Amino acid sequence: MKLTKYSHSCVRFEQDGAVLVVDPGTFSEVEEALQGATAVLITHEHPDHIALDRVVAVLQADQGIELWAPQPAADAVVAALGEGSEERVHAVGGGEEFTAAGVPVRTYGGQHALIHPVIPMIANVGYLIGGSVYHPGDSLIVPDGIGVQTLLVPVHAPWSKLSEVVDFVTSVRAARAYQIHDGLLNEAGLGTVEGQVTRLGAPYGTEFRHLDVRESVEV
Repeated sequence: MKLTKYSHSCVRFEQDGAVLVVDPGTFSEVEEALQGATAVLITHEHPDHIALDRVVAVLQADQGIELWAPQPAADAVVAALGEGSEERVHAVGGGEEFTAAGVPVRTYGGQHALIHPVIPMIANVGYLIGGSVYHPGDSLIVPDGIGVQTLLVPVHAPWSKLSEVVDFVTSVRAARAYQIHDGLLNEAGLGTVEGQVTRLGAPYGTEFRHLDVRESVEV
């Protein structure tokens, strides 16, 4: 598959003419990422992971696109699309398997990472795509029972700290890793965090590399 990084947590996958997009949120290039898409995966309902109005507009323009998301996000999309959209908007939780854009997908987790005790928890699912690429959304859930080849690492968030990010990388032990959830960092901060992830992940067999916006790699 070809993986293309867009801003923040938005990632596009292309294989055999099919296109799957994960988390086209408000910080990302939503319409560009979704061009030609046949499937959309949403990890959770926060706007930086689903730009609801813009995603709905694309789904209204192309009736062939299917979407998977945790129940609250799926409900919001169905409410915006209207009657009949339930057939192509699918609610998912952790521990499920399905096929999207011809690609096998497994889900992990089920809960967003804790931001603060007074902020209510919401649903979040991580997606293992094509049996090898893991996008955890806003969580640091380590997938069980599989060997991840490509890890998408949330390098910075209001709910995380560097030691937790490094522990996540060293626990998953993927052969390669690329950054996501980087939209709140300036160049200096991103360099600092990525430098530590690179250095501390290497002894555990993980090669970390930064991807620029719109940069593509084969996975």
